[in-house]
Amino acid sequence: MGWEPAWSRTPADAPAALQEVPLSALPAPAQSTERLIRAGGPFPYQKDGSVFFNRERLLPVRERGHYREYTVPTPGRHDRGAQRIVCGGKPPTNPEVCYYTSDHYASFSRIVADR
Repeated sequence: MGWEPAWSRTPADAPAALQEVPLSALPAPAQSTERLIRAGGPFPYQKDGSVFFNRERLLPVRERGHYREYTVPTPGRHDRGAQRIVCGGKPPTNPEVCYYTSDHYASFSRIVADR
């Protein structure tokens, strides 16, 4: 069996409705953001790494501070755009699970390792 990053394992209480997306299927900027997360930065936006509160309740409920959000740059945009990666777990460089949203938290897909 091959190496599998901790963030690609399914949490026991993950919402059933979440789709999975292989890391390689994400847009190139999202793949770059994921590499930055594992490397601990440096991040291009000041808010990267800030606590994500899961107000939408689309991700499994965890204690405050469990989730952190990171901006996925959108080519041609001068603001942060709508794409994010939200990861949960400590340390932030080895999260238990990461999610991708292209629509500013309206929906999420759980990022899984390529098979």
